[in-house]
Amino acid sequence: MKQIDIILNPEQAFDEHQRDSVFKNHPDLSGKNFVILKRSIDARHGKVKVVFLVNVIEDSEKQNQEKFERKYLNVSSAQPVFIAGSGPAGLFAALRLIESGFKPVIIERGKEVRERRRDLALITKQGIVNPDSNYCFGEGGAGTYSDGKLYTRSGKRGSIGHILNTFISFGADSDIAIDAHPHIGTNKLPGIITAIRKQILDCGGAFFFNTKLTGLVIQNRKLKGIKLCSASGEWTEKATALILATGHSARDVFGMLPENKLTIEAKPFALGVRIEHQQSLIDSIQYRCKKRNDYLPPAAYSLKTQSGNRGVYSFCMCPGGIIAPAATSPGEVVVNGWSPSKRNNPYSNSGIVVTITEDDVKRFSKTGALRFLHFQKETEQKSFLAGGENLFAPAQRMVDFTEGKISSLLPACSYKPGITSAPLADIFPKEITQALKAAFRDFGKKMKGYFTNEAVVVATESRTSSPVRIPRDEKTRMHPDCDGLFPCGEGAGYAGGIVSAAMDGERCADAVSRNISLERI
Repeated sequence: MKQIDIILNPEQAFDEHQRDSVFKNHPDLSGKNFVILKRSIDARHGKVKVVFLVNVIEDSEKQNQEKFERKYLNVSSAQPVFIAGSGPAGLFAALRLIESGFKPVIIERGKEVRERRRDLALITKQGIVNPDSNYCFGEGGAGTYSDGKLYTRSGKRGSIGHILNTFISFGADSDIAIDAHPHIGTNKLPGIITAIRKQILDCGGAFFFNTKLTGLVIQNRKLKGIKLCSASGEWTEKATALILATGHSARDVFGMLPENKLTIEAKPFALGVRIEHQQSLIDSIQYRCKKRNDYLPPAAYSLKTQSGNRGVYSFCMCPGGIIAPAATSPGEVVVNGWSPSKRNNPYSNSGIVVTITEDDVKRFSKTGALRFLHFQKETEQKSFLAGGENLFAPAQRMVDFTEGKISSLLPACSYKPGITSAPLADIFPKEITQALKAAFRDFGKKMKGYFTNEAVVVATESRTSSPVRIPRDEKTRMHPDCDGLFPCGEGAGYAGGIVSAAMDGERCADAVSRNISLERI
């Protein structure tokens, strides 16, 4: 095989018929088998072009390409393995367990994916937060209703293509396999999550929704059972294996583990704000044009800088997106972003976050491994009060924020329930505020037009990653204090996003296969 770059204009690249015609007649591809590996947009030199990286298979080496296939077994009578959490880590762990002959039993504190929508509507319209069903909790996890971006640099942890092809097999657009920054979209993910659940159930797996993990039964450093709670009461299930994939916002789980004499560790994270521009402005900056070509997708950006000893960077950038209320408890304001599959909203938003250090959390030192979590919680509660309660988010215009001015009027913003003009410097420690101000000025130099008072800064973007790490042995992937407990995914501190969480779920399922004897029941 050999790899070549083929450069097309946007019309050719994003119109399937034109693209197929060009490839069919291309001298390096005519009469040959080939596979598109990657599609990326290059707008660096004024004229936008789309670059395809293609694997070409010469006639003399013609071979059938392997067809992607997962082999799911009937595990209805197999040994059960419990999974706490039905985000990407939990769901992909379940699929891999089925392939290995185990019966996955998924415990989910929230609701089925489509039922979550009612609770999201209550958050948006009435400011009412259901602590067990919201943007973070429920089937599909946090990524389901906050965009479904699939970009990751974690290629050494597993096969990214394997994860993407699994999503495609359950209904995702096939283009995610080649796009440099693949994205499913919040409007399409619920159907895909539903299809994955159906596959798990058809194979004999089980789901318990609206059911919380409240404790563990451990004897002689071995897992013997799990304690559960639902509307029907409390009970204990016998369990010798539990994949703990509860996500980065399951604060009750972080508290429950020390109660069971299990070690947890403090983990630094990043915190900041969400910035929103008009998408047309970002398009004009990135594509160097007055108006975006209809064949081009809404433009994205990735920015980073250094302010003293702190990194400041864009996070979860959402072209054509919406700022969403991602609180998981009453009395806090948390913002996140999402986009539909077409990314056709008029706004562009991105988290701009600053690394948090041990110096920031000194006053919480008495809380031990939970010190970063308490700092996170305090900032979210300050945002709630500054916004005027009822989930209104505090906000300032970008230039006003950097100059320390109160914004007399705020621009239109996609965040619902709404925004309130407030001094964001009162929410963050001085060092965080200074780092954000310096970063916005620097980003304005890197992207001419980015630094504008027509952009609005909204607080607080705080759920970037877990503030706690749950340790595990590198070989067994089990907690060092408890055989049979497999900390997993973003909540345990081993992933950051949908794809890396899914890969970690598969790794933990493989660890179950290596360490837990398979018995028929």
